[in-house]
Amino acid sequence: MGQEPRVLPPSPNWYCARCSDAVPGGLFGFAARTSVFLVRVGPGADAIPGTPPFRVIGELVGHTERVSGFTFSHHPGQYNLCATSSDDGTVKIWDVETKTVVTEHALHQHTISALHWSPRVKDLIVSGDEKGVVFCYWLNRNDSQHLFIEPRTILCLTCSPHHEDLIAIGYKDGIVVIIDISKKGEVIHRLRGHDDEIHSIAWCPLPGEDCLSINQEENSEPEIPNGKVIAQTPVAKGCYLATGSKDQTIRIWSCSRGRGVMMLKLPSLKRRGGGIDPTVKERLWLTLHWPKDQPTQLVSSCFGGELLLWDLTQSWRRKYTLFSASSEGQNHSRIVFNLCPLQTEDDKQLLLSTSMDRDVKCWDMATLECCWTLPSLGGFAYSLAFSPVDTGCLAIGVGDGMIRIWNTLSIKNNYDVKNFWQGVKSKVTALCWHPTKEGCLAFGTDDGKVGLYDTYSSKPPQISSTYHKKTVYTLAWGPPVPPTALGGEGDRPSLTLYSCGGEGIVLQHNPWKLSGEAFDINKLIRDTNSITYKLPVHTEISWKADGKIMALGNEDGSIEIFRVPNLKLICTIQQHHKLVNTISWHHEHGSQPELSYLMASGSNNAVIYVHNLQTVIESNSESPVTITEPYRTLSGHTAKITSLAWSPHHDGRLVSASYDGTAQVWDTLQEEPLCNFRGHRGRLFCVVWSPLDPDCIYSGADDFCVYKWLTSMQEHSRPPQGKKSIELEKKRLSQPKPKPKKKKKPTSRVPIKQELCDRNEDEGVKESSGPVENGVSDQETEEEAREPELPCAVTSAVSKEPISCTPVSVGFEKSKVTINNKVTLLKKELPKEKSEALMKKRKARSILPLSTSLDHRSKEEIHQDCLVLATAKHSKEPNEDVSADLEERFHLGLFTDRATLYRMIEVEGKGHLENGHPELFHQLMLWKGDLKGVLRTAAERGELTDNLVAMAPVAGYHVWVWAVEAFAKQLCFQDQYVKAASHLLSIHKVYEAVELLKSNHFYREAIAVAKARLRPEDPILKDLYLSWGAVLEKDGHYALAAKCYLGATSAYDAAKVLSKKGDATSLRTAAELASIVGENELSASLALRCAQELLLARNWVGAQEALHLHESLKGQRLVFCLLELLSKHLEEKQLLEVKSSSSYNAWTAGGEGPFVERVTAVWKTAFSLDSPEQYQAAVRQLQSVKYPSATSNTPSKQLLLHLCHDLTLAVLSQQVASWDTAVEELLRAVMRSYDSGNFTIMQEVHSAFLPEGCDHLRDKLGDHQSPTTPAFKSLEAFFIYGRLYEFWWSLSGPCPESSIWVRAAHRRMTSVEQSQQLNNVSPEETEPKASQPEPSRPPELDVRLTEEGEQILRACKELFSEEHASLQNSQRTVAEVQETLADMIRQHQKRQLCKPTADGPAKNEPEQEAEQSLSGSQHQCKEEKSEPVSLPELTKRLTEANERIAKFPESIKTWPFPDVLECCLILLHIKSQHPGCVTHEMQQQAQELLQKYSNTKVYKRHCQTFCT
Repeated sequence: MGQEPRVLPPSPNWYCARCSDAVPGGLFGFAARTSVFLVRVGPGADAIPGTPPFRVIGELVGHTERVSGFTFSHHPGQYNLCATSSDDGTVKIWDVETKTVVTEHALHQHTISALHWSPRVKDLIVSGDEKGVVFCYWLNRNDSQHLFIEPRTILCLTCSPHHEDLIAIGYKDGIVVIIDISKKGEVIHRLRGHDDEIHSIAWCPLPGEDCLSINQEENSEPEIPNGKVIAQTPVAKGCYLATGSKDQTIRIWSCSRGRGVMMLKLPSLKRRGGGIDPTVKERLWLTLHWPKDQPTQLVSSCFGGELLLWDLTQSWRRKYTLFSASSEGQNHSRIVFNLCPLQTEDDKQLLLSTSMDRDVKCWDMATLECCWTLPSLGGFAYSLAFSPVDTGCLAIGVGDGMIRIWNTLSIKNNYDVKNFWQGVKSKVTALCWHPTKEGCLAFGTDDGKVGLYDTYSSKPPQISSTYHKKTVYTLAWGPPVPPTALGGEGDRPSLTLYSCGGEGIVLQHNPWKLSGEAFDINKLIRDTNSITYKLPVHTEISWKADGKIMALGNEDGSIEIFRVPNLKLICTIQQHHKLVNTISWHHEHGSQPELSYLMASGSNNAVIYVHNLQTVIESNSESPVTITEPYRTLSGHTAKITSLAWSPHHDGRLVSASYDGTAQVWDTLQEEPLCNFRGHRGRLFCVVWSPLDPDCIYSGADDFCVYKWLTSMQEHSRPPQGKKSIELEKKRLSQPKPKPKKKKKPTSRVPIKQELCDRNEDEGVKESSGPVENGVSDQETEEEAREPELPCAVTSAVSKEPISCTPVSVGFEKSKVTINNKVTLLKKELPKEKSEALMKKRKARSILPLSTSLDHRSKEEIHQDCLVLATAKHSKEPNEDVSADLEERFHLGLFTDRATLYRMIEVEGKGHLENGHPELFHQLMLWKGDLKGVLRTAAERGELTDNLVAMAPVAGYHVWVWAVEAFAKQLCFQDQYVKAASHLLSIHKVYEAVELLKSNHFYREAIAVAKARLRPEDPILKDLYLSWGAVLEKDGHYALAAKCYLGATSAYDAAKVLSKKGDATSLRTAAELASIVGENELSASLALRCAQELLLARNWVGAQEALHLHESLKGQRLVFCLLELLSKHLEEKQLLEVKSSSSYNAWTAGGEGPFVERVTAVWKTAFSLDSPEQYQAAVRQLQSVKYPSATSNTPSKQLLLHLCHDLTLAVLSQQVASWDTAVEELLRAVMRSYDSGNFTIMQEVHSAFLPEGCDHLRDKLGDHQSPTTPAFKSLEAFFIYGRLYEFWWSLSGPCPESSIWVRAAHRRMTSVEQSQQLNNVSPEETEPKASQPEPSRPPELDVRLTEEGEQILRACKELFSEEHASLQNSQRTVAEVQETLADMIRQHQKRQLCKPTADGPAKNEPEQEAEQSLSGSQHQCKEEKSEPVSLPELTKRLTEANERIAKFPESIKTWPFPDVLECCLILLHIKSQHPGCVTHEMQQQAQELLQKYSNTKVYKRHCQTFCT
């Protein structure tokens, strides 16, 4: 694959006339979002033999908005140049070899919609925009020409391949013009015929009009273009031009005649399995390609993604061939946007197409078959998962609503990707394969849906009937827990599906009955652990590989560990203090089974913590344990952690993905960063290790890409530090630029139908343009997803752009200002008119206007009224004519009977409603006495008023209650919730009023009402407090949330929420609160956290005050006191680097005498600690806390705290004469500093706590063989070891000062090299010692050294322990054999990986170099090189060494001992520098030990130096 990581790129941009292009030799580029991706096609792609010959080789990054056009220079010698246009208003010219911008211009004031590099003029780039402006830009002379031909939207333009001045332009309304740029853009031809958007223009590849035998088109009327005589135009010879339009036709035009000569109508192709989808014809893009060597053929796109090859030889017959007609499923499934030809190095004629189906396809023009497909992503890559059953099958969850299944092992195709979209319909945010069932994939979406796909069938997925209310964060398969677990073996599945959603709930779905209800596991957790307080909001779920332990990550940063079957809580980890995003358990198949208890977790903080839960899981204690110390801490990322994955090939190797834009591989056991991948251009969401290749990792991000990359190829070892994280960069770049012109006509940018299509179809556009993004992210980052991230270099271009468009925008703004002034003036004048009108009393509106107007008609009409009325009143029988007259003259109802009056009121009422005066209609109805009717009508029309409701009681109690309820509903529609609640209270519906206020987030008002009207013990009240508390907590108002929890008598939650912010003051308040309410355990843990926070700020006084809050922390107070005294002591000796000032307690001042006595004195005075009982209690308290062992990466502040914990225990034990414990704790402290490689601290511990050496301890322990004797011997040995080094350095002359001695480096840098370094001191320093032997001084010096030496060298015999030397030698052998085995495995894997390319091109040079350097570093000696060791031999060595180790007594193995051979070497060095210092007997003993035990590589060479 070469060096570039393999990438699944973003989808090519839609609805652009030319946003992909290719040049001879095999380079293809397509615009995707804000950049251009380059693909090498053909033999030059270096593809693996047997796979399609193409490879994504890079990206052109620089635009800040969507790239709308892309075109290569098609001139030999400058195929490396290309141009892009973008919605950011710029046209950039690039060099694809360096992937940098050569030059750019921002001449356009409007959105650029078309771009082409002239095929005739080497340096001419032509671009057109939505307002019809064309710019010609000459690259070499940096000159431009502005042409304004027609005030219409340009959709495409193409320069003539035969005449350097001619350009054809297609417009949105169907017009096509050909212009001559040498005559200032004069229109040569205006071609009318299409009646919809022009999508594509192609010139005939041959000049002249002899290549096609075409008669005049039958239905075209002759036309003289622009009234000019054609003979005078420079194109008398003419040329054909083809255009494709949205009107479903292709037209071929003759330039010599200036008219259409052929029209091809797109055929309706029926697909297998049914007719044409009616929306297909609506959604059409008709793009064309006229093949260079085949002028009688034309390629076009069709309705559903098919490609057609038209035969133009017979103009009277429509004849076409369908691409890939034989093999179904090779065609695109949606419309095609771009076609571009490409000639490869081996002279194959190919055609590349981009489509709405998000595939790039390559076609062989000789066979019209599809050669290969490059799939792409139209959304963020949210989730990655490898199938545990079908090896190499990678599922990708994407924000475009599709799941991709990538067969990464396919031999024939690097990109063997299948799409699954049925039933998804939303962003896919979570995926999880079934551990044993083939092809069973669970997915979760942004809208809360959980489903199961069978990837081997074409059936739609099964969807769970229970939805989450928000985004699905995580899916996991695990053993069933009650109630699902209650059935018999055959009645229930062996594994059920667990999903965790954004609302904080974990659901258990039964995969056999997805239609049944899923169960919320919180109920089981509550019942099993009898929890009364509010359960935390869950954000992550992870099962240990053996299915017996479940971990839940929470929003407050805690992680809870549960044991099946009933989910008994066994442990809570309080480490992260922000939302937990990811938890991962170590695999079970490593060389060390105990590693399967390691659990890594990442949160919205940038630190990753690893916890070892072996003791917790195996201890089976009754009550849950709380862990506050991590086993390992991995620091380096600068933004939130989104995903973690353990390597299945290594022990303790972890990869993490972060919002800082990088993925990081860690050696967790050493806390060491190994390599960092920076290929993405956005925030990472997911990362997963290849199940087959130990060197290969896949990652996905919000740059719409999935990368496959190799750890061995990365040049960086840790995440980028110091610079701003991508989040800040994005915020800066996504500041909207001032574009006043946009406001004027918001619709002008995109054709309306196209906008609809964009909205319906292109999730990609949505995701990059608005905060529709990612339920996975938190509130702050949603806005940032608007703009894709860009490198810093672009900012200059961004900042220039607004300046360049000022001349036009100023004009717009001025005109706007004046318009606005007019509007405001009108508004200001209105009140005057009103006031004048009010002065003249306004006449009230008539309630019976129609009747009144009918009574003011002509005299004849009124007389007629009188006659009709008289007839009606006095006729004995009902007369049809009279009743018809009365109906017509309804206003006479005022003078006849009630029925007619009712009819008159009805007509008048209708009139009022039609004229928008419902209040007058209501009044009429009231006169009529129909109050009930009035209320019903008003309620139906949403026109109830306070007035009407106030009258409602007149119609009876039930009508009143109904009216108030209806009015409350109406008020809710008008968003007047508080008023609605007040009305409900008026009819004593208190619960309904409270619920209404609560559901609309008026919590304060709801609580006030409930408190005032309900019983104090009513559960509604508690529910209100808890709901409001949860909302406030989510919004970060922790103090107010705490008040709510206190109101709900949920004091535990109040303390927890107060501590959420994690700063010292919040933690202190939370601890005090917990103490007041009797939550002592919580109070103690918060007080300790508070003290640790203050410790980081070196606020010693505050830390002691915080610990003083709780009696159970007295032991910790002693530790902090000792730490403070030790820090002051080290600071005074200038051994501790202090960046900030420290506030020490008063008792640290003064104090002479031995350090331990000062400590006990302070304990006595400051903490009144003097009785043995008090000492014993403190020891018990501190012994319950255990800290992990140190490594060379442990931070110094943490190291000192852990060290002082051990030293405090040692001093306390001395005080109660428990000398055994004192020795063990002292040794632990010494070992901690030794393991961390901090030699200075180790020596300070010796000088402070063992000022006189170890003799007094020996006396206290007595001579008898107590169990502590081995520990004492070990302590004494380390003491002498330290003294020995100091003695050697003092002999070796003034050495470079070094405050920290790193053990690991020393082990690799042998003692010989050290002595050489010490001897390579500058000559000035060594002069007094070596070069000028003064007669008087050297003898004195020698004598003094000898005296001092004797004392130390006598003690050195203790270090020459044969037993320990033998044990250490066996341990070294085991380590060396394991290293050799690992090396052999690596070499074997490398050979396996290299096999496929053995018969292909030669190995890449960098790989060879890497191999050479590897072999060079591994085999430094020739002898070792020539001795390859067989596997049985290694196994035998390992077994023998392990047997030898087993024979040693436990007492020796339990306690560490300085390296015996190292001590021998130091002694022999001293001997070589000062022969008189070391006795012959000791030299002999050292040499014997060296000869006997130096059979490992580390010591062999030195043995030869000193023993031959």
